[in-house]
Amino acid sequence: MFIIDGIILLLTSNLILTQALGTSTLFIAAESRKKLLGTALTITFFTTAGSAAAYFINNLMTEKFKNLTLLFYTLTIGLLYMIILILLYFTGKEKFRDIRKYVHISAFNCAVMGTLFTVTETAKFYPERNNINDFMLSGLQAGAGFLITAFILTAAYKRLTSSDVPASFRGFPAMLVYLGIISMAVYALK
Repeated sequence: MFIIDGIILLLTSNLILTQALGTSTLFIAAESRKKLLGTALTITFFTTAGSAAAYFINNLMTEKFKNLTLLFYTLTIGLLYMIILILLYFTGKEKFRDIRKYVHISAFNCAVMGTLFTVTETAKFYPERNNINDFMLSGLQAGAGFLITAFILTAAYKRLTSSDVPASFRGFPAMLVYLGIISMAVYALK
């Protein structure tokens, strides 16, 4: 029962199902299992590392600079983005060509930024969760929730983009409706 509760927790805490953040990247990831795994792992890295950075930014920033939070978060994600690309480049050009596309579509995804703001807001309402472990755990949960949601969408991707679906509804519109129905079902489990 604990495992089922954990999976439901991951799904319900996922930003994609609760706030529709990152849906365009989710649809890209759903095209194939290779893209799904690469994108989900990269987003998980960015949400986890970004959440850890957000913890330090929030605790080091004075009240005078609180209105610059978005700028600091963006600069932090940009710095992580550049570090990852530089490290990938020096690991080998072949690996760099294969992996850089996942870094590009994942780094500035709204699911990543949404995670940073959601974790920060949660820490404001629950002061006991204002620690590095909870910030990183929340970032990891958001990334894992993205992976689970992308896997659910992958299961229906071929049917939603097939010729059986009317042309005006095929693809993106059908996937949005499907994602909305799944969101309502998961929300009911809360």
